[in-house]
Amino acid sequence: MKRRRAIVMVLTLALVLTMALVGCTGTTGDSGNGTPAEEGFAPDATIGVALPWLGTQNWKEAETMFSDQLAAAGFNPIVQQADNKSANQLAQIEAMIEQGAKVIVVAPVDASQLGTVLDNAKEQGICIIGYDRLIENTTAIDGVVQYGSIETGRLQGEALLAGLATKGSAPYNIELFAGGPADPNAVNFFDGAMQVLQPKIDDGTLVVVSGQTDFATVATPDWENAKAQARMDTLLSGFYSNKEIAGVLAPNDGIARAIITACEQAGQPLPITSGLDAEDESITWIWQGKQYCTIDKPTLPLVDKTIEIIQSLQAGKGMPKPDSTTNNGKIDVNLYELTPTVVTKDNAKEVWANDPGRLALLK
Repeated sequence: MKRRRAIVMVLTLALVLTMALVGCTGTTGDSGNGTPAEEGFAPDATIGVALPWLGTQNWKEAETMFSDQLAAAGFNPIVQQADNKSANQLAQIEAMIEQGAKVIVVAPVDASQLGTVLDNAKEQGICIIGYDRLIENTTAIDGVVQYGSIETGRLQGEALLAGLATKGSAPYNIELFAGGPADPNAVNFFDGAMQVLQPKIDDGTLVVVSGQTDFATVATPDWENAKAQARMDTLLSGFYSNKEIAGVLAPNDGIARAIITACEQAGQPLPITSGLDAEDESITWIWQGKQYCTIDKPTLPLVDKTIEIIQSLQAGKGMPKPDSTTNNGKIDVNLYELTPTVVTKDNAKEVWANDPGRLALLK
């Protein structure tokens, strides 16, 4: 009898410890890796937001919007940026854990370097939401809120082709640029664009004069504009001394402006150039005819969707049903995807009809 009672006590203790450790329980959108606590948490709970940096307009907007809107929703926000340094972000997430965050929203500096710290967070019942970027090679993630990254790249490729058609007949001399290699979105943007561009390279419509077409070669470390401009300078001096460049696949607006600046300084005609993020300066350049297009991924709907998920967790309703899933190297991760939009001079006023700030730039 004593032995039986001891076994029961051991099993009961094990169950209690398991329940204490598992702060997230699968609901509608469960991907098998744990979702938020069924019992929810306090409406004034601490919510951590770990951003990579403030080097582009969209990240500055995210910092302000998360701080303001989480506070307005009644939460205690801790919003930090890591100056694009993984070590900084790891330390910031550890601090958020120590300060009792119930949810940590992470836009990774390096998507593959967060496994240990996020495992620690999950062991303490903290829910992890990726923001804008997939977090790779970890089971400690409940979902990712982002704009469709492959679709974003496809739109960039399609827009580049449409712009090149305004320059006369093919073939068109082009060059390819991609974003930071530590950002999984950068690979997806490039792959999506190449789904559109590679067939045109193969049939001779597009000519990559430098021959540089693989992601590793065309990637821009840390998304730094200066590095992109330096590479463009090298391409122009090495391959275009007696040729004109017609277009460039640019992964975001800052890099697009760096490429355009390099072409201007080299005496080249303005190339058709893609972009991303609808930054104010690039909107002005598009309206002036200097940059051909951008992809609009407005920050507010992304932040709104993330907070909507946090509120579902707080209420004990778990993760909403995802739009799709993707494998991060360890598990299939729930994706909550928004739709990006191509913006050119032709449709800018229509796209931003309800955005007075951006409409003011179109003059």
